[in-house]
Amino acid sequence: MKLTKKISAAVLAVLMVVVAAFAGCSSSSTDDKKADDSTTSAAKVKVVDIELSSEEYAFGVDKNQPELKDKCNELIADMKSSGEFEEISNHYFGDGEPVGVESAKQDKSKDQLVVATNAEFAPFEYKEGDKFYGIDMEIAKLLADKLGKELVIVDMAFDAVLLSVQQQKADIGMAGLTVTEERAKQVDFCDSYYNAAQKLIVKADDTTFDNCKTKEDVDKILAGFDKSVLIGGQNGTTGQYYVEGSDDFGFTKLNATWKGYANGSLAVQDLINGGLNYVIIDAAPAQAITNSINAVA
Repeated sequence: MKLTKKISAAVLAVLMVVVAAFAGCSSSSTDDKKADDSTTSAAKVKVVDIELSSEEYAFGVDKNQPELKDKCNELIADMKSSGEFEEISNHYFGDGEPVGVESAKQDKSKDQLVVATNAEFAPFEYKEGDKFYGIDMEIAKLLADKLGKELVIVDMAFDAVLLSVQQQKADIGMAGLTVTEERAKQVDFCDSYYNAAQKLIVKADDTTFDNCKTKEDVDKILAGFDKSVLIGGQNGTTGQYYVEGSDDFGFTKLNATWKGYANGSLAVQDLINGGLNYVIIDAAPAQAITNSINAVA
């Protein structure tokens, strides 16, 4: 599915801050190939359109609130059967209009649903002004309404989301969370609502993976890299485990070196500036970031 221009614009707002942080650095890379629908002759990056993993996203609920998990599962089932989930997805993958979600101030004297997120992961969660947008954020609003609670959204680093829920500082984590056995020790996952995958982002003129047809083809090339090859992505996400290896995910450690960032946009900008060889992140954010960067290339 194509990411809409609205999502690209949302990610672009984040990228403008990123570009400013890298002021003085530039990339003169040009390429006459086109990557996906957003690429132009001046494109800087492209997504290798081969899935490197098969994952499921779910929301992570406080283990001491089984009733919240039940309500969450009810909502997901209702949304899927009624077509509401498809409608929300269309706000970000189709021609629908993203809906901004407001967060109340946290107040322990009030009946509130506290949601932990990392709002740098479009199209699932991102922020424009004082409002939160994204598939997860729209579902958060529906969940709060279903519970009759005031919604509080707390934005934090991705690797703090589940810890916040585990420590009962938040009721639920909604941040494009891949279900794993290790993470399930911290929270109770509700039913899955989205199937995801990891993909590679490379410079537009990089032909290393152009002849790859399957995941095995990509893996063979990745396995041949030594530690001088730098692969980056967002800290604490599946991309990191793909490089560093994980029994939980079933990933074999690569010889390449992992370089972590606060978000995927920073990693891709460093790729452009020559600080990385490749980026591995979730497929939907990979396309959103790539579209946005190439739109201003």
